[in-house]
This record gives sequence, structure tokens and C-alpha cells, in this order.
Amino acid sequence: MVAGEPSGDLLAAAVISGLREQAGNLPIAGIGGPRMEAQGFDTWYPMSKLAVFGYVEALRHYREIVGIRNAARDRWLASPPSVFVGVDAPDFNFGLEESLRTQGIPTVHFVSPSIWAWRGERIHKIKRAVSHMLVMLPFEEKIYQDAGIPVTYVGHPLASTIPRDPDRAAARARLGLSDSDRVLALMPGSRRGELRHLVPRFLEAARLLRQRDPALKVLVPMVNAERQAQFDALAATLPQRVDVQCVAGGTHDILAACDAALVASGTATLETALFKRPMVIAYAVSRLSWWLMKNKGYLPWYGLPNVLANQFVVPELMQDAATPQALAEQTWRALTDDAQAESLRQRFTIMHDDLRRDTAVLAAQAILATAQAKA
Repeated sequence: MVAGEPSGDLLAAAVISGLREQAGNLPIAGIGGPRMEAQGFDTWYPMSKLAVFGYVEALRHYREIVGIRNAARDRWLASPPSVFVGVDAPDFNFGLEESLRTQGIPTVHFVSPSIWAWRGERIHKIKRAVSHMLVMLPFEEKIYQDAGIPVTYVGHPLASTIPRDPDRAAARARLGLSDSDRVLALMPGSRRGELRHLVPRFLEAARLLRQRDPALKVLVPMVNAERQAQFDALAATLPQRVDVQCVAGGTHDILAACDAALVASGTATLETALFKRPMVIAYAVSRLSWWLMKNKGYLPWYGLPNVLANQFVVPELMQDAATPQALAEQTWRALTDDAQAESLRQRFTIMHDDLRRDTAVLAAQAILATAQAKA
């Protein structure tokens, strides 16, 4: 099994739990993170080696990443596993899956890349690489059925992990907040490149928001000590200090407690929707990466809440549009528009129900069935 970043670690840990439930203490090894290790996963390489962001950073780390992939491939070819499971990280995993599958090892890929949004031509590589695809969004199933790729819709594990009705008061109590506090969740991502491009903009937006409301509480979840150190270093470069509270591993408490979130495009936007919170979605990469990406998209939306709703239900500010001033203006509306917050709560509740399945069990059953079949 290979997972390449914190969101993949979370998903993979749920799958491992399902596999243990279905098949006992079978050996599972490869590349992963702490949540997978807590489920008894044998880590050959830490997933932090793969957690790069954007074309430019990927090129910078290309030699190391390819070296890891080749070493893992050779190890599995020398001692073939019953099945390989790639969790997200498509640029890393599809090449690995194709190499393994050609040698008779069944491959499962969990989390479809956004071929419905951009780079749809990847479906041909997926057909060569993947014995069975596990998808988390309901509309993705038909895409793979039409392409003749075995597929199972397993729902999104976050929809089972996150309560349908989050306890805001309890989360605020755990964070030392009062019921009357106005609270903003600031979520600039979990990867080095995301923080580098988004932290300065997000912090400057927070400073502008605190000019409007000096009592505003700004909370920032931190996935690990390395990202905390990077965040602190970036904050120190700003001309004016911004008063925020960083919370280690506190994403879900912060989302349950907040009034609105300013969030990097990615899985965190879906988490925010499942917590039924208003949000502003932002995204920025290097100019070269943006130039390479911007003309390959098919949809007008980037954030999963908008994609699932098939319309703009929350604002998105991408690249040059994500100025601190624009982020602050849109976020202020998200913090203060009570009617819109209630409308979003209702829409996000319907979305939550649509995504809720017994993901761990469904994924485990499909993986074990694939292990019994020919690649």
C-alpha cells in the first residue's frame, strides 16, 4: 500500500481497519504515515518524502521520488504481494501500479483523480494500471463503468467520521472558546508548497479581518511540528504580526467550533462542508505550475463542495484573485451572513447523507475480491 500525504494516510488507515475486520491480521506494508502505522502498517518509507506540491516542487524532488518508487517496485516484484493498493498520489501510484500489474500483481486504486475536472486523458493510463478503482464521489462511478474499468463506489469515509450534527459547544469548550466568540478557521493546507504560497495571504487577510473585529479569534490547525515550524517562519517574514492560535492536530475541533473557514482547495473543503460551515476556498501555486494547469480544466469549480453541488455555493479565489483584500472581503461575508450560513447548513447536510457509506468495509471487500482475481 502507498499513501502520499496526510489525507491519504487518513483514508488508508480506514481501509486497513476494514481489512483487519474482514481478513484478520494480514501483513500490510509500503509507504504511509502515522495513522496507518497505528493500524499495524509496516512503513518502508515515510510518506513525507512524497508530499510535494505543484509541478515545480515535483521537478525539484524528482530524482528522490523516482528512486523511492523504483526501490518499492523492485521489492514488490521480487516478493509479489497478493494485491497492491495505491491511495491517492496518482502521479506516483499510477506508474507503480502499471509496472506491478504488467507482472501479474492485482492493483486497486483508492480515490479517483479529478479526471472529470481536468486531464481526462488519464483514463487511458488508469485502464492500463488499475485492476479495480474505488471512488468516493457518486458521479464518478459511471465514468469508470463507461471506460470498462471495474469500479466500486465506497462513499467518503469523512462522511462517517464526521458527525451529521457537529457539537459546536463541546468543541468550543475543548478549545477554550466562549459561545459568543466569533471564530475563523484558517486552513492554508498541509504541504510545504501550499503553506509557502498561502500562509502570507491568509495571515494578511486575517489581519484585515481583525481590523473589522478586533475580538475575532483565528485558529489554525497544524498537521505536524514540521508544518508548524514552516508556518512560524513564514509568519515572521510579514511586516506586521498577526495574532492567531495554532492547534496541533485540531482540524475537526476547529471546524466544529468555527463560524466560517478560509481554506485551501483540497480535501479540507469537503471536511468544512461536512461540518456544515460557510467557507471561502483559495488556491495558489507557482506561476509556472498555474500556467501549466489553468488551460486543462473542464469545470468552472475547484472546490469539492461546489463540484458536488454543481454550482458555486461558496466563493473560490484562485491564484492572482486570491489577494488578502479579496480573501478578507469574502471571508467577512461568510462570518456575518447568518441567512447564507443556514442555507449552506441545509445543503451540506444533504451532501453529507449522499456521501455516507460503510467505506472501510466496502473498500476492504473490493480489495480482497481483487486479490483473489487475476490482474
